[in-house]
Amino acid sequence: MSLSPAQVFATLNAVRPLDQPSPSIDKAVVLGGSVAGLLAARALAEHAQSVVVIDRDDLHVPGRRPGVPQGTQLHALLPGGFLQLERLFPGFGRQAVAQGAVEAPPEARRSYLDGRLKVVVPGDADSLAGSRPLLEGLIRQQVLRLPNVKTITARATGLVFDGAVTSGVRYEVGGTAGTENADLVVDAMGRSSRLSDWLEQAGWERPEMRRMSVHLNYATALFRRRADKPQHTVVLALNSPRTSAAVAGAAFFAIEDGRWMAMMAGYADNRPGRTPEDFVRRLREFPPEFHEVADSELLGDVQTYRHADSRRRDFHKLSCFPAGLVPVGDAVASFNPVYGQGITAAALHAACLSTYLRAGPDLRQPAREFLALQQVVVDAAWSMSTSADLALPHVDGPYPRGYRFSRWVSRQIVDATVTDIATARRFNDVVSLCEHPNALARPEVILGALRANLRAR
Repeated sequence: MSLSPAQVFATLNAVRPLDQPSPSIDKAVVLGGSVAGLLAARALAEHAQSVVVIDRDDLHVPGRRPGVPQGTQLHALLPGGFLQLERLFPGFGRQAVAQGAVEAPPEARRSYLDGRLKVVVPGDADSLAGSRPLLEGLIRQQVLRLPNVKTITARATGLVFDGAVTSGVRYEVGGTAGTENADLVVDAMGRSSRLSDWLEQAGWERPEMRRMSVHLNYATALFRRRADKPQHTVVLALNSPRTSAAVAGAAFFAIEDGRWMAMMAGYADNRPGRTPEDFVRRLREFPPEFHEVADSELLGDVQTYRHADSRRRDFHKLSCFPAGLVPVGDAVASFNPVYGQGITAAALHAACLSTYLRAGPDLRQPAREFLALQQVVVDAAWSMSTSADLALPHVDGPYPRGYRFSRWVSRQIVDATVTDIATARRFNDVVSLCEHPNALARPEVILGALRANLRAR
């Protein structure tokens, strides 16, 4: 019997490592040492005698990776993602704090919507604040210390097929070609994944790619932090399109080494904070907490980044797909980063892989069960991010059927999160990918949001 989307989310968010590894695969190969690739390797390590991660970067070198151009930008670890990492790596939060990450319990997080302070949700899950290199580096340490995981520093160049089954990968090191045999190959090569090209070249179908142009412009800067234990660890301030066309929002996190990491984002031709003077000036336009950061010493240059579009490759729609192959992470779907879904979605893809392998599948058959689980996760994250993007003035569709009504309902729920604890709790669970978005479509949730908004008038 197939599971409902809500049941799939409940199942994936309950996945925990096996008490004892249960090897049923000789060798698995992961293409890409991204967060998605590392988390897939963690899931595979319970089921494979050997897991090989191939990446152009030397994954044993600490610090920021050249293959992550957005690594200098602010990254949010949603509470749902933190829970997933804590389950995959027991004690992850404690170790992250020991390396400099800053704890972010609910009372240390503040959120504003159009300048209005949102309620703090009692009992909401904890999270962490830290730079992308710190969090990714800790994940990498945890995975690479597993005895059956090894790495190859190389450029993946293609797949090897044995009839309808993927049997290995080709790679190149310093002009020398090599091949790694595999019983299961995982594509975690990110937005620029070449898997679609490789499939087409080998005579397979090419998946459709959907794009949502958002033209997001990021600017991130570091400031010296005076307090070792600041009162507020994470502060977010979002502007809806109806209130600000220039700056979509700003945020700052307390991160390692006694620093604040602050970010501003704009869309289309709006590129706030490209110079230090403009960055500091615009920070002062946000709520009072931002003024403390603006008054602090700026460390280094302002780093900018541009995200042209969100992308989705619909592998699940292919009528023919080779066995022994699964894609994960941004290779399947990458979202507007302003919503902070990336790491959490990658963790859920790893949970999909773990759930699929625990069922003892025949790897000589296409991984349809995995793709079906993953589709539920991708559909949820994609619908949330793109429905919000469609409200932007410069985004011109395509609009799904019933968009105007669903957008009105969404606005009522979002507005209610400012004042109503029950609505805020349910909304936080959904945006953290702990619950499926259908949870917000229940009549009692919508009516509760409407009543809260009437009381707030």
